Amino acid sequence: MKPVTPMEPKAADRPPGGAEWIAQVKWDGVRVLVYRDDDGVRLYNRHRRERTWHYPELLDVGSYCAASSVILDGEVVALGIDGKPDFHEVMRRDGVRRRERVAAVQRAVPVFYMVFDILYCDGSWVTDRPLDERLELLRRVVRPTAHVRWVDDHADGAELFERTRVLGLEGIVCKRRDAPYRVGEKRGDWLKVKHVHDLNAVIGGYTLGEDGGMGAVLLGVYDKAGRLWYVGHTGSGRLSCAEWRALAEVLRPLRTPDVPFFHRPGRYAGARWVRPQVAVRVTYSTWTPGRSLRHPVLQAVLDVPAEACVWPQDAPIPQDGAR
Repeated sequence: MKPVTPMEPKAADRPPGGAEWIAQVKWDGVRVLVYRDDDGVRLYNRHRRERTWHYPELLDVGSYCAASSVILDGEVVALGIDGKPDFHEVMRRDGVRRRERVAAVQRAVPVFYMVFDILYCDGSWVTDRPLDERLELLRRVVRPTAHVRWVDDHADGAELFERTRVLGLEGIVCKRRDAPYRVGEKRGDWLKVKHVHDLNAVIGGYTLGEDGGMGAVLLGVYDKAGRLWYVGHTGSGRLSCAEWRALAEVLRPLRTPDVPFFHRPGRYAGARWVRPQVAVRVTYSTWTPGRSLRHPVLQAVLDVPAEACVWPQDAPIPQDGAR
């Protein structure tokens, strides 16, 4: 089976009401689809990049799924010291690049696979079936284990949204009960409502600190015309000192005299510009009137294409001459 691009939710300001919707906790993890057929087991992320050897605890599909062939959709989640999903922690697993390190990182960072949908089962695609039918099928063929869980469904999205706020979770996803699974599409049949905002951005430059090391990275996202807009800067955030130094080493050979941003950022006369090839995840509080991020905090370096770092649909649209 060739990997597919999963369905994505659209952003919404509040949970929809009505019996035609269910709500699920939005887990702050890494989207992973599990594929099993006669040729074996493969794992892929939302960008169809293989993750099979990153998560060995998920490879014995027969221990948690009764289907002889299947495609499962869910999120791989790691917990922080406070017991809440921690994106930085799960990226310690997802960011491993050498197989010989997997066993050590696996011991240090346990993960859970939170399954919320099924696309294929026992030789047949089930994406055209309503969500309610797919969830019923999912419960029949998937057995919860120490590392695999179903994502629970809730009838009251507003109540679940409030509960996730109190617990300090990321938010919820609301889904229409009668909706099919639309491979590769972002549709209003799924709506994400978040307490915490996050963004995938690409690094277009960096500044130097007082010690001569990297002080901050300059972030950008692409508009529909393919232009890279500067949206703010951030320091090391959740990265350790070693991770921050490693990021600086990755950026150094990408140096370029050309400013990659459509509009040159102000106040950065001494910035080192780099070719926009390294993507990161940041969290932020809101957007400023000048269309930049307020209080961005670096969470992790991502293994995604730079061109995937685009303006989110709920953000102010950049305009020519805005900077």
